[in-house]
Amino acid sequence: MKRNNEAKYAILLGDGMADRPIDSLGGKTLLEYAATPNMDRLASGGIMGMARTVPEGMQPGSDIANLSILGYDPRTSFSGRAPLEAINMGIELGEKDIAIRCNMVDIRDGIMHDFSAGHIASEFSAVIMHELAVALALEGIEFYPGVSYRNIVVWRNYPHTDLPESTPPHDIQGSPAADHLPRGAGAELLNRIMEESAGIIASSPAIRDAKLKYKGSPSSVWLWGCGKKPSMEPLTKRFGLRGHTISAVDLVHGLGRAAGLTPIQVPGATGYIDTNYSGKAAALIKGMKEANFIFLHVESPDESGHEGSLEHKLQAIEDFDRKIVGPVMEGLSVYPDHTVLVCPDHPTPISLRTHSSDPIPFCIYASRGWKGSPCEGKNAPSFSEKSGASTGLYLAEGHRLIELMINKKL
Repeated sequence: MKRNNEAKYAILLGDGMADRPIDSLGGKTLLEYAATPNMDRLASGGIMGMARTVPEGMQPGSDIANLSILGYDPRTSFSGRAPLEAINMGIELGEKDIAIRCNMVDIRDGIMHDFSAGHIASEFSAVIMHELAVALALEGIEFYPGVSYRNIVVWRNYPHTDLPESTPPHDIQGSPAADHLPRGAGAELLNRIMEESAGIIASSPAIRDAKLKYKGSPSSVWLWGCGKKPSMEPLTKRFGLRGHTISAVDLVHGLGRAAGLTPIQVPGATGYIDTNYSGKAAALIKGMKEANFIFLHVESPDESGHEGSLEHKLQAIEDFDRKIVGPVMEGLSVYPDHTVLVCPDHPTPISLRTHSSDPIPFCIYASRGWKGSPCEGKNAPSFSEKSGASTGLYLAEGHRLIELMINKKL
């Protein structure tokens, strides 16, 4: 049954869009410099502000930040990144099991050269994960192929109380890998898997054959992001939101499933600048006919930030504006009551090539306006970090953004 009179809510998230001033752009950030007429229009007609999505003392990962955007306080809700991805992959985790992210990486002369192994093809990763499972044959250790470089290892009946300490490979590009190996409880086995994976990848005939067929430059695997199965109260119970996630990455779909949302898979969604933007926008418009909430995530600005590519990140931001924000707003116009939150999850500054915990700019557009709200008049002429800061609207707790979107007040 169509519910055209029902209030509709959407979150359009450009992962890592926020940045820091760049000298070659005249001291502007990429959001200031980019052509973003659709986001600018929403900023002028809605409200702009800044929000901290990464609580002090926590790592500025997409897991923490997207959890905040979905309305959960990471300080009480976060149990690890890999378990969220495992949920979306249909991997059952018991109370004593842990999930571990398994990146395909390219380490050259001991230096972390590429955290994505050249954005390795999923088919290539699958061959490697199978070969590792066969060659290592470790009791209680299971290998699950995912999307591109993002895979999962499960350790059944994990014997320790504390989790291994680990470092995301995208945080150490250009650094000696040996300085950032897993440590603490369980680290000995993780390091063994990582070390032996290099020899298996170099010597396996099946992997050599796959290298001739598929994109990628893997030299070994990197294990990180360990955690146990999360427990989260569904968004339906908390806010009456029922709907979907749209993304190319398992993390976001896993977060959605934990929050009671169901994923919409879009063919050609890659998580990179070649992703199917138009397909994602069309999927949101179609899905909103029955749902009242959809979280649409685009990974490409973040990937470009990790590359340190100004050109790619600029393209990703402008494509997000033109191919996602514009079409989605046009599609939602058929609903008299619709509200859209546009934001990054965290900054991924070109200068750092990794995430930062700086506050993020956000815009919330409501078709029925903000008259009578305490936030009335907090609009800005454009969507950027500078514009967000100029209004004086600041959320120290990013998980309250969703409350502001729904209730039009805090």
